[in-house]
Amino acid sequence: MIAMDEASHSLNVISSPKLATAQKPPVHHSAPASSSSGSGSSGGGSVPAVAPVDPGSAQSIAYNMLSQFGWSPAAQFGCLDNIWSRESGWSVTAENPSGAYGIPQALPGSKMASAGPDWQTDATTQIRWGLGYIQSVYGTPCDAWAHWMANSSY
Repeated sequence: MIAMDEASHSLNVISSPKLATAQKPPVHHSAPASSSSGSGSSGGGSVPAVAPVDPGSAQSIAYNMLSQFGWSPAAQFGCLDNIWSRESGWSVTAENPSGAYGIPQALPGSKMASAGPDWQTDATTQIRWGLGYIQSVYGTPCDAWAHWMANSSY
């Protein structure tokens, strides 16, 4: 979390986002350990064992997605990068004590389920949700960045 010192208008890191750990799928003792039947297909709340994309790849996804929202990537990406670099470091598993989660730091994180069932682990799903949020609340990433600069949050 980053806070702005009102007197000097400088930004100070107060705490870093905590990265969520992937949950291990439950062990079922009724099937032999070597059996692969039924693995990964049940929706029982475990996080799939998929490696999250690196921050650079997430940034690339966002850059390429900006035009889908009617924004110029060249004009808006810098503002978006300013926000999400500070909020989550572009980590799909970034979590802070308030319960905000993912690249856009949705609060609660489960809001992102409206963009896809893989909201806990998929950068594209989180970015799609985050850009939709920015569009509906602020209009553009640069308008969201202006708000962030004035309020230390968006």
